Amino acid sequence: MVGDIAHPQTEQLHAFLETLSDKIRKEGYVPDTSCVLHDVDNDEKENLLWGHSERFAIAFGILNTTLGTTIRVAKNLRVCNDCHVATKYISKIMEREIIVWDVKRFHHFEGTCSCGEYW
Repeated sequence: MVGDIAHPQTEQLHAFLETLSDKIRKEGYVPDTSCVLHDVDNDEKENLLWGHSERFAIAFGILNTTLGTTIRVAKNLRVCNDCHVATKYISKIMEREIIVWDVKRFHHFEGTCSCGEYW
């Protein structure tokens, strides 16, 4: 649930997501705030993007598995454009295969995505 802080690793997950954001920006990631439909300023839109469930799931997987373990995420909605781009960067800098299943297809990320940007 959005905004839920009951999980025992909540603080660690938020701190790790902030670190990931900094790292992927250094690699060239630019947030696509067009995915956020709320009437708020760009900084808040960027913060809202980092609250998407797949990013928390990926961060949780990275923090709680050993290096080299594939991260698998199942999502009951489509992955937004920004999460798709961010996941490519995260998989590259963390040197992890990340598989995200959305309602349309599997996305296998290893620096690039298996969907070839057709999704």
